[in-house]
Amino acid sequence: MFDFSIITHWIHQALTSLMPEGLAIFIECVVIGVCIILMYALLAIVLIYMERKICAFFQCRLGPNRVGKWGTIQVICDVLKMLTKEIIDLKHSDRFLYNLAPFMVIIASFLTFSCLPISKGLEVLDFNVGIFFLLAASSIGVIGILLAGWGSNNKFSLIGAMRSGAQIISYELSIGLSILTMVVLMGTMQISEIVAQQADGWFIFKGHIPAVIAFVIYLIAGNAETNRGPFDLPEAESELTAGYHTEYSGMHFGFFYLAEYLNMFIVAGTAATIFLGGWMPFHIIGLDGFNAVMDYIPGFIWFFGKAFFVVFLLMWIKWTFPRLRIDQILNLEWKYLVPISMVNLILMVLIVVLKLHF
Repeated sequence: MFDFSIITHWIHQALTSLMPEGLAIFIECVVIGVCIILMYALLAIVLIYMERKICAFFQCRLGPNRVGKWGTIQVICDVLKMLTKEIIDLKHSDRFLYNLAPFMVIIASFLTFSCLPISKGLEVLDFNVGIFFLLAASSIGVIGILLAGWGSNNKFSLIGAMRSGAQIISYELSIGLSILTMVVLMGTMQISEIVAQQADGWFIFKGHIPAVIAFVIYLIAGNAETNRGPFDLPEAESELTAGYHTEYSGMHFGFFYLAEYLNMFIVAGTAATIFLGGWMPFHIIGLDGFNAVMDYIPGFIWFFGKAFFVVFLLMWIKWTFPRLRIDQILNLEWKYLVPISMVNLILMVLIVVLKLHF
């Protein structure tokens, strides 16, 4: 498995030999930021196209098929259209909060996206409390949603924002408990260390039944966190027009749109990292020849393959189940997922203490 830290260390040494270390670090931060933005935009285009085609497949349609080969340029045309749309300035809105909201949502998404380990040596943010930071950064987005609903001075936007706030804050408990269950098994919160520990087996297999239960709960709660169906009540078109981003246009609406899809990828990437080994290849103990072949596949291919597999599962859920009512959403969380997560956490503690895991 190739270690990209060799390249990054060589670039750092080359820059520090030509300029002061402070300037070299500043240039590196700018380059890394640009790379994250480009990857963010590229992934958004791929995910939107993927959503349209998968949705069409489930509904026995063709999806985009006119602009470009198999409709591949349709999303790019939509992006260009959105960039040229006028940003409407509402007359009776709270302009500061109204304009701040989309940036809060996109910044939270960027921070969380930067925590994902794409391959060995390609971790942008890798703290010893990386999981804690990831959960904290992802929680900022709900503030932007609430600000959007309040700042728009629109009753539909406010109702959508309140629904979204109640839903996200509730389902953060299930996400936190399911990840905490795996932290008990992992014994660390550093993301690079979490991936390294799965060299001899992914945690979804090593953690027995509690790991599988935590994975299922994480997928359900992750879908709710991103406001996607069947948990898309905050932007229910039949009731609230477009929910908390009803009054947004142009690139401000584009920020909300991008954040929704990238948050879905972040949920999938986190699941791939914690449960499915991240960039670590699939190994079977005793089959050295098979393991050697798996090692030839680059780490970033493993990571994106696992992440897009989870993305497909999330899209499958969205286009299979009908939209839930708000009372059903909250009942599912507080009466079922939270108690099951707490019992599951205790089971994982017993497995680790009694050393029953692989």
